[in-house]
Amino acid sequence: MTVREKPSSSVVESSLAQRRRASVARGVATVHPIWVERAAGATLWDETGRRYLDFIGGIGTLNTGHAHPNVVAAIAEQARRFTHCCFQVAMYEPYVAVAEELNRRAPGASPKKTLLLSTGAEATENAVKIAREYTRRPAIVAFTHGYHGRTLLALSMTGKNEPYKQHFGPFCSEIYHAPFPYEHHGVTTRRALEGLEELFSGVVAPERIAAVIIEPVLGEGGFVPAPRDFLMELRRITAEHGILLIADEIQTGFGRTGTFFASEQYGIEPDLIAVAKSIGGGLPLAAVVGKTEIMDAPEPGGLGGTFAGNPVACAAALQIFDLIDEAFLARTRAIGERIAGALRSMQREYAQIEDVRGLGAMLAMELSSGAPEIVEAARERGLLLMMAGKRNVIRILVPLVATDDELDEGLAILRASLHDVFTR
Repeated sequence: MTVREKPSSSVVESSLAQRRRASVARGVATVHPIWVERAAGATLWDETGRRYLDFIGGIGTLNTGHAHPNVVAAIAEQARRFTHCCFQVAMYEPYVAVAEELNRRAPGASPKKTLLLSTGAEATENAVKIAREYTRRPAIVAFTHGYHGRTLLALSMTGKNEPYKQHFGPFCSEIYHAPFPYEHHGVTTRRALEGLEELFSGVVAPERIAAVIIEPVLGEGGFVPAPRDFLMELRRITAEHGILLIADEIQTGFGRTGTFFASEQYGIEPDLIAVAKSIGGGLPLAAVVGKTEIMDAPEPGGLGGTFAGNPVACAAALQIFDLIDEAFLARTRAIGERIAGALRSMQREYAQIEDVRGLGAMLAMELSSGAPEIVEAARERGLLLMMAGKRNVIRILVPLVATDDELDEGLAILRASLHDVFTR
């Protein structure tokens, strides 16, 4: 067999870019103009062999890293046995095992059940379906800056217009938005709760609301943690009015914030939890986990999906559960402290860094200017970063298997990139 000779960087960029432009829809945006050939842990290599530190982690889908050997082995073994049959046609044990693990790890003492799905948007939309069936109410309250997916109902709940909503409406009815507490922009817990009360009194009565959906930490909206007192009061208000509380833990789940679910740190038990991203170690898998009596509200046939709970993705998830133990969570907290300390040190050097915030290892800095240029400068030095918010927030979602040396190298590149942009 002839070994294929690697083309030069210019040839790779020209050839692959041309093929993409000819075959891929323009609406699919890509942060970095590189072509990945392989990846491991917190590092990836492009088609030319250049190495990059990955501080994006597939937008939070790779908490346990790229190509973890345990996950890869489990995928291969399950693929050898069978890759698909559809759980609604014939059952298989890995689906049930994943449900059991999620039920066991979900916060709160109430008995739980789980529905497996394929994507985060499916999870948020099915959580709404379940809530409406259980409560027999139509309305849903979401929050400004929140992100819940790109399909129509999920996009209707998303509280961030650009670039997601464009001219894709009309959107679903009976979806309302309340202010998310964003203290850096003057929205305190008190103001957010007053806004919710105004929504109840002037727009939609509480007895019409099936559920309130919220991210414990805003993802696309800028990595803003909800204040603890706000979430606790929201839990009290929803319980008082018979409204279900849906925690969208798609990005905050699976150890990212230092606990398995971020909700654990707020001392609340959501009625339903939407999960996806890192549950499958890079494979498409999602779920809704919730209180048994709520999850059992839909009649048989009302829930499901052709690829939902795919057996290969379930096999990967079972390895993820084994990897995210107490030692893993302790390491996550240590990573978060290391990164947060470095970001605050940079903030003291550069007035353009207005805010450093996050929870656990879900961290970001909000800038007055220069975010796109910093992302580009970091890539040129071998570090992949990504923005959030209004393209003024640089987020960090480094795989939680990164070594101290990799963290320090990446943070040094970030610091040098800040210097490049802010002192030129």
